[in-house]
Amino acid sequence: MATTTTLAKAADGTESAEYAARIEHVSKSFAGPAGQQLVLDDITLDVAPGEFVTLLGASGCGKSTLLNLVAGLDRPSAGGISTDGRPALMFQEHALFPWLTAGKNIELALRLRGVPKSERRDKAEELLELVRLKGAYGKRVHELSGGMRQRVAMARALAQESKLLLMDEPFAALDAITRDVLHDELTRIWRETQVSVLFVTHNVREAVRLAERVVLLSSRPGRIAREWTVGIPQPRRIEDTAVAELSVEITEELRGEIRRHGQH
Repeated sequence: MATTTTLAKAADGTESAEYAARIEHVSKSFAGPAGQQLVLDDITLDVAPGEFVTLLGASGCGKSTLLNLVAGLDRPSAGGISTDGRPALMFQEHALFPWLTAGKNIELALRLRGVPKSERRDKAEELLELVRLKGAYGKRVHELSGGMRQRVAMARALAQESKLLLMDEPFAALDAITRDVLHDELTRIWRETQVSVLFVTHNVREAVRLAERVVLLSSRPGRIAREWTVGIPQPRRIEDTAVAELSVEITEELRGEIRRHGQH
């Protein structure tokens, strides 16, 4: 995967990246018992600087595979991917090191980024405060709830100061109330930091609540079936009428994709 940056010049003469991620005609196949199995087919998608995009689709449609390709964890079989620098990645599991404190988990990311040792503690404290975990620096992983662990994982991802945050169903294992709170927190952090987000989910209401744009992938092989621009003002609630109405429309499209897949 290339990590090149294409710049555009604004009217005031300043330069900014044209995109946080550019996916061009990407396909991905894996070897299977019956030969090569096509998982993703001719995906083309841009994520603009500061944009929040959700990838939505049924289980097995290739959402996580596409995210791994954008992260550089695997290579496409065809096509190309460019990003504005190296993306940060947040998984469904928090992936925190249990022998380190919350603060030291964040400091590890800071160290890998080259932040001097003398500055790491203060920066880790700032990031913990950003995710509303002030005072949790010295807490070990087993002392944290599931929601708190995901907040630390988010702080660790933000410690990389990447222009693009990749999130693979990070709230799927949480209870509904905690997930709702973290939706609010993620929206606030996204607006404060202006980071671009590419967020994978199979939860339609979660996609509509969070995103500026929802991209629906068809069932395997994954292709872009349809996109929606979400014009509902933030902050949104999962129970908002506008969120519910758009969710119904997208759910019908998703069901149609699943039915079409089942007919093959």
